[in-house]
Amino acid sequence: MKYLSVCSGIEAATVAWHPLGWQPFAFAEIEKFPSAVLAHHYPSIPNLGDMTKFKDWPDADIDILVGGTPCQSFSVAGLRKGMADPRGNLALTYLAIADRYRPEWLLWENVPGVLSSSGGRDFGAFIGGLAELGYHASWRVLDAQYVRVDGFARAVPQRRRRVFVVGHLGDWRRPAAVLFERESLLWDSPPRRKAGERVAPTIASRPTGGGGLGTDFDCDGGLIAKPLLAGGHANNPLDENLVVGAMQGGGTPNGHGTSGINRQLVNAGYVVPVAFNWQNGGGYGNANDGLGISEDHTPPVSRSQVAAVAFAVRQDYAVRRLTPGECESLQGFKRGYTAIPRAADGPRYKALGNSMAVNVMRWLGGRIAMASALPSPQ
Repeated sequence: MKYLSVCSGIEAATVAWHPLGWQPFAFAEIEKFPSAVLAHHYPSIPNLGDMTKFKDWPDADIDILVGGTPCQSFSVAGLRKGMADPRGNLALTYLAIADRYRPEWLLWENVPGVLSSSGGRDFGAFIGGLAELGYHASWRVLDAQYVRVDGFARAVPQRRRRVFVVGHLGDWRRPAAVLFERESLLWDSPPRRKAGERVAPTIASRPTGGGGLGTDFDCDGGLIAKPLLAGGHANNPLDENLVVGAMQGGGTPNGHGTSGINRQLVNAGYVVPVAFNWQNGGGYGNANDGLGISEDHTPPVSRSQVAAVAFAVRQDYAVRRLTPGECESLQGFKRGYTAIPRAADGPRYKALGNSMAVNVMRWLGGRIAMASALPSPQ
């Protein structure tokens, strides 16, 4: 299949659909850094630039028009101006491009907020525009963390919910076949989960300076608490910071590697006992088997009956941003995909945050290929 990608970004569609043997006719991207990424990876594919200039684009026979027009005007984190925002009006430009090229398939992506923008009228106008052009449409919210396909057996480890609209020229059953699976219509009760209790995370400043992978991502673990040793060094696992020796009253433990660690250090919180010797019966207990220390780091019996034999050096925590390479993996790209010559981290973060997830696009491409192979209706 041949496709035209608009609002291309760094081309998750092309990364996802290359294994299917599909070929891009052209891209349409105006941002400087994503355009540089496209030129680096796909030098033979033209970037047509501003999608509002589509009337000047070359003619072509394409099978699919794919694109995710800017979501800021529809996002719950934005001003929610919807179609009154020039960026929202690019959704109507998308329809005009579809009218010009008349592909068999359409694939459009946006944030879930588009469903409620202007009380649902904005989304209704978009679906109505598709109908006027002769396209039957289906839509569904997909979460990247659950989409498992070839090459992504465990999906990707981030919650990223997006609305996908699939349109087909003339047959309503084909877009329905793409998005809806029999298993998803069984109405099984969802698993019961208790509400989590944790410190509320912060929202990165995505619109200014790059921001990470977007508010739905950053609020669900995009910023990581990283253990730091007293000397300021990171990346040391806990088991490398264990010290062993028996605690003798208020003095210094007798054991190698424990010089200077005494009960005063334990009481001050610099080291935490994690295993005890049961003097009345032998053996060891620890914090994980229910026989060791409690959450406040005290043994379950009197201190006269046990002696601490292992301690963990207490570590402070600092919050760090994910690296661009980690963000690439979370979106389904190979590490280094956006590490083109002279690439700064800020533009990489922004481009990855605006991208679609590769595993979701792979699934959608496979479903479109399946639906395309269905027999024509009688």
